[in-house]
Amino acid sequence: MENYLQGCRAALQESRPIHVVLGNEACDLDSMVSALALAFYLAKTTEAEEVFVPVLNIKRSELPLRGDNVFFLQKIHIPESVLIFRDEIDLHALHQAGQLTLILVDHHVLPKSDAALEEAVAEVLDHRPIDQRHCPPCHVSVELVGSCATLVAERILQGAPEILDRQTAALLHGTILLDCVNMDLKIGKATLKDSHYVEKLEALFPDLPSRNDIFDSLQKAKFDVSGLTTEQMLRKDQKTISRQGTKVAISAIYMDMEICGILEHSHSPPLKLTPVPSSHPDLQAYLQGNTQISRKKVLPLLQEALSAYFDSTNIPLGQPETEGVSREQVDKELDRAGNSLLSGLSQDEEEPPLPPTPMNSLVDECPLDQGLPKFSAEVIFEKCSQISLSEPTTASLSKK
Repeated sequence: MENYLQGCRAALQESRPIHVVLGNEACDLDSMVSALALAFYLAKTTEAEEVFVPVLNIKRSELPLRGDNVFFLQKIHIPESVLIFRDEIDLHALHQAGQLTLILVDHHVLPKSDAALEEAVAEVLDHRPIDQRHCPPCHVSVELVGSCATLVAERILQGAPEILDRQTAALLHGTILLDCVNMDLKIGKATLKDSHYVEKLEALFPDLPSRNDIFDSLQKAKFDVSGLTTEQMLRKDQKTISRQGTKVAISAIYMDMEICGILEHSHSPPLKLTPVPSSHPDLQAYLQGNTQISRKKVLPLLQEALSAYFDSTNIPLGQPETEGVSREQVDKELDRAGNSLLSGLSQDEEEPPLPPTPMNSLVDECPLDQGLPKFSAEVIFEKCSQISLSEPTTASLSKK
């Protein structure tokens, strides 16, 4: 698999027709692995000298948001550098030049921004119910199994089992287990076909990791946010809805909020927090009674709480850059993160940099000492409208 992927990048430099195996825009583990494995199979079994390239349907900068993808690639020893991402290939230009053939895997409906590419779709392999209104007019293979990787494994094992190497088998095996919740009968997501091909892969490669080990590792990596910035955490599981030109981004962060207790019971400094009633059970807001306490004075409290948190828990599996780190290294990273926040620079290179933090927020006195700013409701709404109209809208909303 790795050698094949290295050849794909070189093939993009040639001006010739190309077959792109494209996963869905979520680029979850099933979508990524299905695209990689199916493209690998087609490249190995097609007699003509055609080029088959898997493309991950996200920007390269978004890969860290898929913790299970990153972890599994590292575990299987596939370097990220050999992968091809959506921002590294111009599918529309290839289509206009008559050099593109698309194979959709783990989805069958292209977004509006890619509607022009429907003419290039030659095949679909999916495991979800067909939307007849938008399904491309081509060969469509759909079966309602727990994981699309199961259908790819079936294609390989029925068509050319001799090409299957351990890397590809491990990718398919782990992905099916994750999608089917470790084949748990109580959950009921795994079908007989899912179970059959997990067993087939295990019989062919007896040294594959145990089901429990690989499932637990992938599940932990999937929800791990320890290596992400605040913006990345908000974007990790972000869903966007839009209507009449207005977009709303909804994010979920899976982590305990003991830091709330640290702030509530703080006496040094005393914040005098009063909870604000909220109709949202997962959102807690406060009125800060002691307005003398600025962010600069709260940061050391949060830094101490985070250091204590890391000391009391195991570093999640799948984050090699933090495995085995010392307390001093953690503190340095927290200092760096704090300095980055104070500098006011955007963590996303696609976003224009934010202006430097005003000096009045770096002094000991709190800007609210002289009372609240004199903003009218009209001014607030005007500012919010300006933010909602800025580009990119989704990223802007996700920071608020």
